[in-house]
Amino acid sequence: MDFGLIDEHCMVQRMVRDFAVKEVLPTIQEQDRLGGMAPHVIPRMAELGILGITIPVKYGGQGMDYISLGLACEELEVIDTSLRVVLSVHNGLTCLTLLQWGTKEQKKKFLIPLAKGEKIGCGAFTEPDAGTDFAHIKASGKKDGDSYILNGEKMWISLATVADYAVVTVRTNPKADKAYQGLSTFLVDLSSPGISRDDIHGKLGVRAGSTGWIAFQDVHVPAENMIGREGEGFTVTMSAFDNGRYTVAAGATGLIRTALDASKAYAEDRKAFGGKLSDLQLIQAKLARMALDYQAARLLYLKAGWMKNQGKRNTRETSAAKWFATEASFQAAAEAVQIHGAYGYSDEYPVERFLRNAKGALIYEGSNEIQALIQAEYILDRRRDKKLRQELPPYDSDTWA
Repeated sequence: MDFGLIDEHCMVQRMVRDFAVKEVLPTIQEQDRLGGMAPHVIPRMAELGILGITIPVKYGGQGMDYISLGLACEELEVIDTSLRVVLSVHNGLTCLTLLQWGTKEQKKKFLIPLAKGEKIGCGAFTEPDAGTDFAHIKASGKKDGDSYILNGEKMWISLATVADYAVVTVRTNPKADKAYQGLSTFLVDLSSPGISRDDIHGKLGVRAGSTGWIAFQDVHVPAENMIGREGEGFTVTMSAFDNGRYTVAAGATGLIRTALDASKAYAEDRKAFGGKLSDLQLIQAKLARMALDYQAARLLYLKAGWMKNQGKRNTRETSAAKWFATEASFQAAAEAVQIHGAYGYSDEYPVERFLRNAKGALIYEGSNEIQALIQAEYILDRRRDKKLRQELPPYDSDTWA
């Protein structure tokens, strides 16, 4: 097994890191205080090709592999979670869903402008009364000639007020034998009549990013905008979550790294008990734990990325990577605050922001309680991955370039 990164991976790391450090880091603390992302960030990510990083060139992307996507997410979250969230929902939930399930016509019409960053996408799945219990969503889609009429509300949607399109799953067959069998997924133009949306304010974390709600009142969506087949929405959504969880795992790994870097710098600079804070063994133990968790989290998400490149199902591996990395990132951020002492409780230093941001990842893209149950089901042979009608395509450097 080769643990080295190829030149293309190193180039992605440098490019994304340079962008985030030079163009976002100087103002991110103030943007967090203001509660919104700087207006230049998403257009600049599009200009650099970050938004379509892992989409084949023929569909408007950069033609890079899934490991490149993970590395980009790690570098973005080193600066702030809100940056990684953009890539998670636009690329992971929207672009990759179209790449996997979209028709040729849908890819030409929607995927190309999305991959180029000319349009922004989001995933609209969670509802006020259905998050983890996704099979029991209430938003509906009723067939009406060549269209479906959508009604309902989606909540906690990243980029809700920024996106042009949303991947939306609704209930199209309320009489299905099993709740999950009655769902279908659509790509919805968010400028359509009957759609209202707004931001959610007062969030604990990810304050520099857009999170909101989207309401649908008699919204007509062309039947040709259905992603996958009718009744296939649960499977389409779960495959989207596989991609979203992968980006969350990679991003959380970056948060561990940045918490470690901040803690090391502070511990080396701060004087206490007649020497450096870093001379104290309990502080050293905290730093050592962060470093170990970083290495473990990175290996877990890189393994999942490697499996994606090979065209192998990775639900189990991606779930494990998301579970471990997000738990470890929350712990690393908490320890970073502890190392900073009273200063860690103030936004004079970034570690309190790391802690607030880290909490959300324990909940979204499937709570960590669900990830634990997924792992248990695999262990007990109560869960097996069935071959999907449309698998996520493996990476091919010849045809993707």
